[in-house]
Amino acid sequence: MSQFRYTGRDARGQKVSGTLDASSADAVAGELLAKQITPLTVEAERAAEVDVLAVLREKMRRKKVDLEELIIFCRQMYSLAKAGVPIIRAIAGLGESNRNLYFREVLQEVRNDLESGQAMAVALHAHPKVFNRLFVSMISVGENTGQLDQAFRQLASYLELERDTRKRIKQATRYPIFVLAAMGVALTIINLFVIPAFAKVFAQFKAELPWATRALIGTSEFFQAWWWAMLLALIGGLYAFFRWIATDEGALIWDRWKLRLPIVGGVFERIALARFTRTFAMMYRAGVPLLQTLTINSASVGNRHIGQAIIAMRESVERGEALTRSAANSGLFTPLVLQMMAVGEETGALDDLFVEVADFYEQEVDYDLKQLADAIEPILIVAMGAMVLVLALGVFLPMWELASAAKGGG
Repeated sequence: MSQFRYTGRDARGQKVSGTLDASSADAVAGELLAKQITPLTVEAERAAEVDVLAVLREKMRRKKVDLEELIIFCRQMYSLAKAGVPIIRAIAGLGESNRNLYFREVLQEVRNDLESGQAMAVALHAHPKVFNRLFVSMISVGENTGQLDQAFRQLASYLELERDTRKRIKQATRYPIFVLAAMGVALTIINLFVIPAFAKVFAQFKAELPWATRALIGTSEFFQAWWWAMLLALIGGLYAFFRWIATDEGALIWDRWKLRLPIVGGVFERIALARFTRTFAMMYRAGVPLLQTLTINSASVGNRHIGQAIIAMRESVERGEALTRSAANSGLFTPLVLQMMAVGEETGALDDLFVEVADFYEQEVDYDLKQLADAIEPILIVAMGAMVLVLALGVFLPMWELASAAKGGG
């Protein structure tokens, strides 16, 4: 007799799992069917040593779906749905061929839910780590209107814009981050290795050192004595910071601070507003009710402070105020954008005007990101120049004074 682990669904469609002792997998399947459980997977239990390795592999396995993978999934589903391939068959095929094991498992579970009679939006809603509220809402509208292929096409276009925005942000911040990291490494090496070597040389002269040299030597001695405490403080501070922004209150405060940061605060705000207007236009055009559109958008803009302002807009619209007035009261939009919204409301082409607003914000973001490196570069140059000046004064001033004293004595 061997032990087998199984998963299946009972008579009510609920997922069940467990272990059974049997002579073969077929025997397990027969026993489960006798209990009115439809088997999904039946696998033989392995030895304890293999289980340890399996647990380690499971822990180390990537359990996320990248934006690129979601884009490919949406494009494939659009093509298959447009070609008339049944949804269950399409999901099954994509699940079997997917390289991401975690995404493959998710798609298999979605297929099982579809086979049990659930709607696709409900099946996707069971996996919020992969499919967010925006994704599920668009699929729900596509199902209800019979335009599921168009829903996948719109989602693919939206996700591609999101991917391009993230790439532009990374390109704009790569150079400053690299320079700051290089400066940090250089300061560490100078304080731990270079300055102590000069300090030994200067100590032999037994002369009074300039203030810049004394400051450098003092800083170096502090680094050498307390580098471990500084490292622990840095790691602990970063850990506490990320734990704090993982809370609702911390995330709200941090998102508010991000909008007030010099140079980059305006970029963050325009990126969030571009997401809001683009998503609003897509969902409104798809037929999602206005209040639901605002609710979902409040969670999809990527900034909780702006999300709260959008929730306030929704509450204002719910009380009967016009969308343009609600947007003006939020203080998020410029007069030009508010004027475009007003025209869209009056003409009944709100989705088209919101697309125009999204294009406007995205052009602003492109310009800001291109200028970001130019704005940060002078600050980095000044910081590097100040660091080099202090090092040069601290190292060369004593040498100049000693050389002058030697000439005078000669």
